[in-house]
Amino acid sequence: MPHATPLRRAPVQRRSAERLTRILDACADLLDEVGYEELSTRAVAERAGVPIGSVYRFFGNKRQMADALAQRNLERFTRRVTERLARAGETGWRTALDTVLDEYLAMKRTAPGFCLVDFGNQIPVGDRQAAPNHRVADRLAELLAASLGRRPDDDLRRVFLVAVETADTLVQLAFRVAPDGDPKIIAEARELLRSYLGRALDR
Repeated sequence: MPHATPLRRAPVQRRSAERLTRILDACADLLDEVGYEELSTRAVAERAGVPIGSVYRFFGNKRQMADALAQRNLERFTRRVTERLARAGETGWRTALDTVLDEYLAMKRTAPGFCLVDFGNQIPVGDRQAAPNHRVADRLAELLAASLGRRPDDDLRRVFLVAVETADTLVQLAFRVAPDGDPKIIAEARELLRSYLGRALDR
């Protein structure tokens, strides 16, 4: 599993990898229960059923742990989008857009800890960093370039970065208005993205 923040020690055995998974699962659950500020490495170790030293074997602090969780979220999101697009076959970028947005909304509603850290945009909570959205935009450019008949060049990456930043802001608004995301705001976001991407991709 790739990590935006390198692990102190990468798992090489299955047992170690399973322990890392338990640590990240515990981190996600506790983020939902107590929030980022109250999150602690000791609480994560207790919830995961591992010695505190096991947590520090992988992470120096809770920020690195949350970063790794965010990267895992991105890998899972990418895999889910890829699988859905593969099942759908050649359907065009509008269907791909709906798939990307629908999978993001599904994770927002169901994935533990996702509402606080998603792909790293809010670590610490409230901090809006540029890097995570760049990672998402780059991943989408690579994922969808072939279906668009284009190379994942700087122009395409910029288009997706603008789209990702716009979607991020509007989805955050939708979830501030309603716990599961206000459907009218989500519909407006979908229409806005279709209009913007249409100008850039229908060429």
